[in-house]
Amino acid sequence: MTVPALIIGGGPAGSAAAITLAMAGMRPKLIERHKLPAGCVCGGFLGWDALRALEALGIDPWALGARPISRFRLVTAERVVEAELPALAAGLSRKMLDRALLDAARAAGADVTLGRAARAIDPLARSVRLDDGDTIAANAIFLATGKHEMRGLARRFAHSSAGLRASLPSSQRLDGLADVVELHLFDDGYAGLLMQEDGSANLCLSVSRDRLNEAGSIAALLPDLMRQAPALAARMEGTVPPRFDAVSGVPYGWRARNSGEGIFRIGDQAAVIASLAGDGIAIALASGASAARAMLA
Repeated sequence: MTVPALIIGGGPAGSAAAITLAMAGMRPKLIERHKLPAGCVCGGFLGWDALRALEALGIDPWALGARPISRFRLVTAERVVEAELPALAAGLSRKMLDRALLDAARAAGADVTLGRAARAIDPLARSVRLDDGDTIAANAIFLATGKHEMRGLARRFAHSSAGLRASLPSSQRLDGLADVVELHLFDDGYAGLLMQEDGSANLCLSVSRDRLNEAGSIAALLPDLMRQAPALAARMEGTVPPRFDAVSGVPYGWRARNSGEGIFRIGDQAAVIASLAGDGIAIALASGASAARAMLA
């Protein structure tokens, strides 16, 4: 089976590429390993550049329930510093955002397949082997697997961090998060906190792998982090969320130096910006659309 364009991954980067190609009259094929959009390790912050990119793709985040954010709060054990953002931003869960983007890709004419995983890629043949053994060849392949590696085009890096994410249920302790994104600092990492469309808060942490390994588990690590970040502990009321999404080996600062003819690395597969910058989703959307335009040129 050969397709004009094969997109591996249904996050913001992959969907942006699919929408851009489909709007130009192509029928790209997108495969996503999850059967439904699922929670993932992401801060859920939409900067003003991300909001503009979504608008260009026909997505209205406010209609999805995005929470407006106009302030930034930096918190340590000793100090709290707050500032106005230069433009309006928003908080939205990745589950809601990814669903809307995939729906838009389908509506534009993309062939979207959920629940199928790519196992390996042959960049020279421009082909991908799927979980059932089938192989799909393409004129162009867009690698949009986010923080996850793909056999045949795995990123090489020496140092990395672990990423953790959980939702905190709506409660009075979260009232202070209205219209603000918080960044809590602790040794060897930080945690971001913002409100989501359903009234819950998105908690996303970046911590060195060494520190997580020393603790032995997430449950053992969190009490130590809360002692270093008392304001975060207050937000969490000293409790440990029952479930965390987790990803190891996040290579902050990594970027692709080359890819190969007909191979487009997009999103975190192109470059990995520090989560505290809050620009990961914006870069994913921009790189997906830009790569699609490059193929069409």
